[in-house]
Amino acid sequence: MSKVTIVAKVTAKSDQIEAVKAELLKMIAPTRHENGCIEYRLHQDNDNPEVFIFYENWESAECVERHMNSQHFKAYVAAVADLIADKAVYRMTETV
Repeated sequence: MSKVTIVAKVTAKSDQIEAVKAELLKMIAPTRHENGCIEYRLHQDNDNPEVFIFYENWESAECVERHMNSQHFKAYVAAVADLIADKAVYRMTETV
């Protein structure tokens, strides 16, 4: 079982920054309590406050899949659907 690192970039619409941030913050506590979650950190860009980055480490790909099927993740996706301009998710495995 390989650990998985996720880097997820969410770009809020310029008039929705605080609304998106509020939804992202709601994700932290329940996600950190999920089985297999090693690390789950939210960052906001200092120069462009529209940009948020989640840095996540999970015990396995299966744990990531459970997270993406959780009620709080599904609620987040529905809540921000019209509030974000862009998103990108990178699934990575450490090479060293």
